[in-house]
Amino acid sequence: MIVARSQLLLATVVGVAVGFGLARAPQWLGAPEAAPARAVTAVPASAAPASAPAGHPLLDEVVGRIQREYVEPVPAGAFDAAAVKGIVANLDPHSAFLDATEYDEMRAATTGSYTGVGIEVSANDGRVVVVTPIEDSPAARAGVRPGDAVLAVNDRPVTADQLDETIGRMRGVPGTRVRLTIGREGEPEPIVFDLQRSEVHVHSVRAEPLPGDFGYVRITQFSDSTPGDLVAALTRLSHHAPKSAFHPLRGLVLDLRGNPGGVLESAVSVADAFLDAGVIVRADGRTPEARFEMSATPGDALDGQPLVVLVDGGSASGSEIVAGALRDHGRATLMGERTFGKGSVQTVIPLRDGQALKLTTSKYFTPAGTSIHERGLEPDIVIGPLEGDDKPRSSPVAPMQDAAVLTALQYLKDRGLGTHYAAVKPPSAVQKR
Repeated sequence: MIVARSQLLLATVVGVAVGFGLARAPQWLGAPEAAPARAVTAVPASAAPASAPAGHPLLDEVVGRIQREYVEPVPAGAFDAAAVKGIVANLDPHSAFLDATEYDEMRAATTGSYTGVGIEVSANDGRVVVVTPIEDSPAARAGVRPGDAVLAVNDRPVTADQLDETIGRMRGVPGTRVRLTIGREGEPEPIVFDLQRSEVHVHSVRAEPLPGDFGYVRITQFSDSTPGDLVAALTRLSHHAPKSAFHPLRGLVLDLRGNPGGVLESAVSVADAFLDAGVIVRADGRTPEARFEMSATPGDALDGQPLVVLVDGGSASGSEIVAGALRDHGRATLMGERTFGKGSVQTVIPLRDGQALKLTTSKYFTPAGTSIHERGLEPDIVIGPLEGDDKPRSSPVAPMQDAAVLTALQYLKDRGLGTHYAAVKPPSAVQKR
C-alpha cells in the first residue's frame, strides 16, 4: 500500500504545492476507498536549526554597506526575504522560497481549482492568447473562444511579457467583476466581456475514443483531482458505444507530453491504475521521512490490454515516475522523445505570513532502481520531433490529427496481431534519432 507521509511531497518542474493546513487526499485508483487526509507539518516561525551559526560576518558587512551607500534607501525588511531567496535558489533549480502570492498560486495548481474567469492563456507572437476556456467557467459561458487575444483587463492593456501579471489581474474574490477586452480574428472591433469571477475547476485529464475500440487520455499535470478525473475518463471511454453499453477498450494511448509533474501521490495513483502489484517508486533522502517506497494495489483499469505512453522533453518528474514504473513492469511501451530528467522530490513547508519553503528532500528511483535525474528516460520507439511540433498552438490538437497519436494507435493495432509482429514492425511515421 502507499506509505502515508507527514508532509505532502511534490514531483514537479514548475512547482505545484500542498493545500494549506491539510492535504486533500486523492481517491486511490484500484483501492476501495480514499486514503486518509494527512496533516501538513508547519515549521514554527520561531524555529531555528540547533546548529545555526552565531553570526554572519559577510552578510552583515554587505547589508551595512547597502544601508549606508546604496543610491536609494532600502527597507530593512527587504533584506531577510532577499537573503533567503538567494540561499535557497543556490541549492538547486527546484528549491525555492515562495512569497504569499507564489504560495497561493501553487496551492491553486495542486487543488485543481481557483477563483477567476476560467481561461488558459499563453504568450504567442507578443500577444496573450486564449489556449482554451475551461468548461463551465464564466469565460466559457460568455463565449470566449480558443485563439482569442486578450487585449486588456479592466481597460488596462496587457502584453506577452506581463503574462503572470495578467493572470493575476483576472483572478480575485468570488462574485467580483472583471472586464476583458478581446481581439478575435474576423472581427473588426474588439469584443468586451464583463465577467463575474467564480470558483473554476481545472480538469487535468482529457479523453477521447479512437477508432477500433481504442482510447486516448491526455494528462496535463498531476493535481489532487487527477486520479478521480482519470477514473471518470476511463469509464466514459468504456461506455462510448450506443446506449452507453459497456465496451472494454482494446488498448490506450496515455499522453504525458509536456506534463511537468505535480503532486507525487497523484502520479503514483495514475501508475497504480494500470498495475496489479509491484513497486511504483522508491525515494532516498537524509531524513526518515524522505526515504520511502510506494507500491501498487490490486486492479488494472485496462485489464491487461496494451498501453502506449507518449513522452517528450517536456515530460518531467511525476510523468517520468509514471512512465518509468509502467515500463519497468512491462506494462507499457514508451514512444516519443527522451524525457526531461528530473529525479527529485520537493516538500513544501508552510512558513510565517503565508510564505513557504519548497525544498528538495529526496531523489527518486524507478522500480528497476534507475535514477533519471539529468538523464531522462529514453523511449522504446523514438518519434520526432515531427514538422511543426515546435510551433506554439493556440488550441489543443485533435488526437486524430496528431501524428504521434496516430503512430501509437497503429502500434496498438499491430499488437492485436501479436507482440512479436508489433516488435519487428516499426510504426508508420518518420523517426529521427
